Amino acid sequence: MPAQGHPHRIAFVRLHDVPPEAIMAHMTDPRVAAHMPLFDFTWTPQRQAAFLAAKQACWQRDGLGHWAILRDGVYAGWGGFERDGDAWDFGLVLKPDCFGLGLSVLRKALAIAGADARIAAVTFLLPHSRKRMRALERLGARFIGQVRHGGADFCKFRLETPGEGGDCGDSACK
Repeated sequence: MPAQGHPHRIAFVRLHDVPPEAIMAHMTDPRVAAHMPLFDFTWTPQRQAAFLAAKQACWQRDGLGHWAILRDGVYAGWGGFERDGDAWDFGLVLKPDCFGLGLSVLRKALAIAGADARIAAVTFLLPHSRKRMRALERLGARFIGQVRHGGADFCKFRLETPGEGGDCGDSACK
């Protein structure tokens, strides 16, 4: 744990750079599934391989995708961007002992988004199990409404970004 008053060091790395057993332990934790309404299957090594392949395909197709998130060098979860029409959806799935890191991770991701000319807006789909949604509004996101996605209901938010372009300064976004 960092010294009092010092934030955790958050880093984004490729999902393939994390030991597969770390992702497996994370995604088989029932506390994680409780916040994932589309998670209606058993996470197996085969599902994990398909998940990793799908996330890698986003990188190859769009030049942007999902990362493994490290807190002080230790796997804390995964998250990132996926193209969704005229915006980029941001998803975040943290380990239960890292649930409080969401805002720090989001701020780092939004810095990357703001430096990428392709990202004019970021959307967020939050499940109804999430009770604290004010942080997004404080960051400037506006509530779009209730949406149905994949057979589940979500609260959708949208945040316009500066979209100034240039290098995000993080090797993980390349």
